[in-house]
Amino acid sequence: MDLSDAAVRGTEGWNYFNYFTEIEEYFWKKRGAHLLVSPLDWAIMEAWQKAGVPLQAVLKGIDRAFESYGRSRRGAGKPLKSLAYCTDAILETVAESQEAAAGSSPKHGRPAAEPFSRDELRTYFTRNSAQVVKAAEKHRAAYPEMARQFTEIAQSLDSSLALLDSPGVLDVEDLERRLTVLDEKLQAALTQHANEDLLLGIRREVDSQLAMYRRKMKAEQLALIERQYTQKRLLEEFGLPRLSLYYFS
Repeated sequence: MDLSDAAVRGTEGWNYFNYFTEIEEYFWKKRGAHLLVSPLDWAIMEAWQKAGVPLQAVLKGIDRAFESYGRSRRGAGKPLKSLAYCTDAILETVAESQEAAAGSSPKHGRPAAEPFSRDELRTYFTRNSAQVVKAAEKHRAAYPEMARQFTEIAQSLDSSLALLDSPGVLDVEDLERRLTVLDEKLQAALTQHANEDLLLGIRREVDSQLAMYRRKMKAEQLALIERQYTQKRLLEEFGLPRLSLYYFS
């Protein structure tokens, strides 16, 4: 099993928040081609992150999926195209990890040292706030209530900058909680106010892309991926960023 150093590091330090980049790069490595990950693949990664699937389990599952695919008829000369194919193998590694961890002492893998530069975080917050304000201004005429909520979220982001000046070690976990709340408020505003034609078009996209994988996934997995895909596409349509530190790199 050729797990990379990234897999060994697991969710410690900056890798805990660099979840998507680690998976994306590892998938590229296994495919042997540096290709853009599709919106569906991003939705799948976000579904794993939301479900709390550890990075190490994802990378180990990708290894297994490629081994299985290489032995199959479909693997004869054809590259594995999507992370969707890896879902079953990843869930297997999660189950194995849970069994192995049963009865063991809890581990606290996060180091005390701050994983990010405060100046880089300040830049990240400021850039995201400016992007949210820009989206509010752009869509104010068509979506006044949505724009109002965007403005409030940008103000909350700006107020969070004060936390970066706090003495002592920065509480990154609490910072992430705040950003997660703002991410959820952003998504709620989009889902509530986006027009039906746009939502219908996005639903058709994800249905089309998931068609060949539906038999491999459970209903709850599909529902989570569909929700993450819709959220990602709405952000793209309205020119909005993700705010969580998982997207900071």
